[in-house]
Amino acid sequence: MDEMLKTDRNLIVELRHTLHAHPELSGKENHTKLLLMNFIREHTGLSVTDMGRWFYAVYEPNCSDREPPVAFRADMDALPMSESLDISYTSVESGVSHKCGHDGHSAALAALALMLEDDERITRPVYLIFQSAEETGEGGKACASFLKGRGIHEVYAFHNLSGYPENAIMVRDCLTQYASAGVRFRFTGRPSHAGTPERGINPASALAHLEIYAEQLMGKKTDRAGEISLGVTRETSSDDGEERASDGEESRFVLITTVGINVGNEDFGISPGEGSICFTLRAGSDEIMESVGKELVNEAKRLAELQGLTVNFSLTDVFPATVNDPKCAAKVRKASGELGLRVVPMNKPWRPSEDFGWYLHECQGAMFYVGNGEDWPAPHQGDYDFNDRILMTAPAVFLRLAETSYR
Repeated sequence: MDEMLKTDRNLIVELRHTLHAHPELSGKENHTKLLLMNFIREHTGLSVTDMGRWFYAVYEPNCSDREPPVAFRADMDALPMSESLDISYTSVESGVSHKCGHDGHSAALAALALMLEDDERITRPVYLIFQSAEETGEGGKACASFLKGRGIHEVYAFHNLSGYPENAIMVRDCLTQYASAGVRFRFTGRPSHAGTPERGINPASALAHLEIYAEQLMGKKTDRAGEISLGVTRETSSDDGEERASDGEESRFVLITTVGINVGNEDFGISPGEGSICFTLRAGSDEIMESVGKELVNEAKRLAELQGLTVNFSLTDVFPATVNDPKCAAKVRKASGELGLRVVPMNKPWRPSEDFGWYLHECQGAMFYVGNGEDWPAPHQGDYDFNDRILMTAPAVFLRLAETSYR
């Protein structure tokens, strides 16, 4: 396998750079999809199926033991961010770039496609899922529903992660990334002249009170199926000296971030009649996120009624919590150790959300992480680029997980 990795690496790096130079936003990954489909068809004998916005490839071994299939997933979309790096494969799309590393994720899964046919230890079908629209949370649910129809028994994915040693593997049991959603409230009253505000209904007070309520809600306790603390997680030390969150504490985490407030147009002669406020909700479980959202909605309705306003709300970018199956996480650790990779504890869940949680609603599996380097720029920052030195690490772990010994 080591020689195969050396042989294919340059081809995969070239693929990654091509993907990076031609980024596409969520739901618009047409060129990206075709490029990856053609790459797999040209270099492998895998069957490739176009599913519209996404596609999958499947490896059917000649010698099958009739065990359930395993699946691996990569995302393809880029971010609405300008390329600021001076690199030979810079983005040619104005205002769009791969600043989260999905070019690396897709290239890594394509690398797995090249490796499967030469591994005689794989005796079950292997599905490679290339998903669209991860950044908006819209792509994962459709792909996840595909799993049951194919009888897929386990599913795995990876994300690159800065702040950890280069090529180290991190994987958590249970909660590994939080649930999140964007919620927008729009209050409508009645505009008036700024000199006679009593003749109108200005939503500014309602917006301010809802913002304060959201801050207070983060420290509130509710009694629903037992007492649920909505405060920030606390860390406790274990007997081995390693920092770990106390039992169940991470799943009770809640964060409400105000991401936008808009009222009026800075016209000093007008008291505005419309305004909006947007929050990102983040929680350790889907149930708690839903509960917090309902409390915000109820408070918004109360404020609107009190002040003679109407209020509408909408949800967007909904991501379920990503909860690893402990047995699958253990398989990742075992596979990584056998490959000689360093397995590093990940003491807290990663706060950014990931729509791989939809897959884990359908079947068991795990999301793991490959370290970019302790000082490597973080995803979603202008100076970030996927680290090519970690490009072949995830497919090596994927390949081992696909083998017979990992049932």
